Amino acid sequence: MAATATRPALGFELSNPPTDGISSLQFSPEDPALLLAGSWDKKVRLYDVNTDIIRSEWTRKASVLDVCFSTGNTCFAVGLDRELRSMDIDSTGDTLIGTHEDAIRCVVYAKETGQVMTGSWDKHVGVWDPRTNASLGKYSQPEKVFSMDIVDYTLVVAMAGRTMHVYDVRNMKETLQPRESATKFMTRTVRCMPNGKGFVTGSIEGRVAVDYFDPAREAQAKKYAFKCHRQTIDDVEHIYPVNAVAFHPIHGTFATGGSDGGLNLWDGNNRKRLRTYPQYPTGISALAFNCDGTYLAVASSYTFDEGQKDHPPDNIYVKTLSENECKPKTAASS
Repeated sequence: MAATATRPALGFELSNPPTDGISSLQFSPEDPALLLAGSWDKKVRLYDVNTDIIRSEWTRKASVLDVCFSTGNTCFAVGLDRELRSMDIDSTGDTLIGTHEDAIRCVVYAKETGQVMTGSWDKHVGVWDPRTNASLGKYSQPEKVFSMDIVDYTLVVAMAGRTMHVYDVRNMKETLQPRESATKFMTRTVRCMPNGKGFVTGSIEGRVAVDYFDPAREAQAKKYAFKCHRQTIDDVEHIYPVNAVAFHPIHGTFATGGSDGGLNLWDGNNRKRLRTYPQYPTGISALAFNCDGTYLAVASSYTFDEGQKDHPPDNIYVKTLSENECKPKTAASS
């Protein structure tokens, strides 16, 4: 696979991208070359990025809003059809696990418990056992669920109205910590730190917040928010949503992608921007590092923040990362 001839700095451009908005990306937790992509074109695609082929493809009844892996062979997809379905990467079939009353916006796999969690616009979080396709309960939320992520036993649910709930997945009947987003406007995405100490949120108003689970005053004093994905054009500041956050699996640094087409790499512990990458043709809708931190997948896909208009085609780029590219520049104190 060769880098795109027109803009090689962007990374490898996959040759058969989705034909409508790219909603989600996730690499396999076991195979660093397998990339799962969900799209508004109603398809889930599994790419082998080393050979630039689509290894498997599944078609849904409606647009796909999120995808995730459980193991290297099993993955899940959710979307506007209100269904949670599982797929085996070596089969073209899928299995219905359960449904919500409204669109399912996000899906995560709880590795520690072997359960799948879904977050829906019906204001519920669903818990499912993919081994028996059984519902283990639905838990009411105060607002529509927009984004979720999990680390170890801790689940973070980001909702409309800047509302956030933190759960211990072993006891979903009680909210471990009700939170309010540290950003002033609606949350677009939330991702947990690989070390389990906290999470990062991106908002529609060009801000990123770094927060910590520990409720102690000393830990909470470390949380902060910062501006990003903004451009000054003719002396006017243009502010763009932060659509995607992804953590490097080894170094704990994180990338952000915005509707400005900007891609940045940050050292959250030391409050530093490590890199600003060349701008992508249109907004970045999703990001994913692979399991060994050698690839970063970037979905260059217009997210309709400015309504219907002509825009560049949707593409998935895969950046090859050098060994030191994502390392913090200085050691952070714990």
